[in-house]
Amino acid sequence: MMYTLIGMSLLFIAIGFIVNVNNAKYLLAGYNTMSKAEQDQVDLKTYITYFRKFHLFLGFSFFLIGILLKYLLSENAVVIFIGVYPIAAYIYFIATSAKYFKAKKNKVGVFLLAIGLIFIVVMFIRDFKETKLILNSNSIEFKGDYGETVPFEKIKNIQLVDEKPRIVQRINGFSAGTIKKGIYKTDTSEKVKLIINAENKPYILITKLDGKKIYYSAKEASNEQLFQKIKNISNK
Repeated sequence: MMYTLIGMSLLFIAIGFIVNVNNAKYLLAGYNTMSKAEQDQVDLKTYITYFRKFHLFLGFSFFLIGILLKYLLSENAVVIFIGVYPIAAYIYFIATSAKYFKAKKNKVGVFLLAIGLIFIVVMFIRDFKETKLILNSNSIEFKGDYGETVPFEKIKNIQLVDEKPRIVQRINGFSAGTIKKGIYKTDTSEKVKLIINAENKPYILITKLDGKKIYYSAKEASNEQLFQKIKNISNK
């Protein structure tokens, strides 16, 4: 997470210095598609100054706010920040840059970014929502994204484990901070399902008769208590 914050911060700062008056006609979106007559009406020097200040502020604020969120809140908060803050910042930048030159693409850009921001927020709300373990009389149901229903008759073993396998690849699913949901490949090439709502140990490991494994960790409930409830119901 730290490398992501540093890398993206440096990228934003670098963008502020890469674009200048001399190469704007090649690199500056909106300006590079204008006719020569339209470009002559733009106060390019003033705009480039604003462009540079914005990206310097974005780069430094991105890193500082990200660090504060990491140590004061959680890595999950940092993930949301990384996805939302740059888009919101660019919406502001495009909207305020209209005073320097009015390009038809400005409004389109703001609209598309706003749609993208809404989409990301909705996705975060969906994926950060806890996938809960529901106990039925004859099955275990994981209710939520990447969930499934596992009948007790198809379960070989249920146990508590202190560690989950070392993951080398996410095949299908969602990962953000301490949250991991979906199918993952381990360092032994085994495919396992992780439903990790939070890094609360021990994990509940469910091994099916076909050998497939599910590692589960609740966000709020105690994994030990859930495990005991599962054992009580499954042994009836």
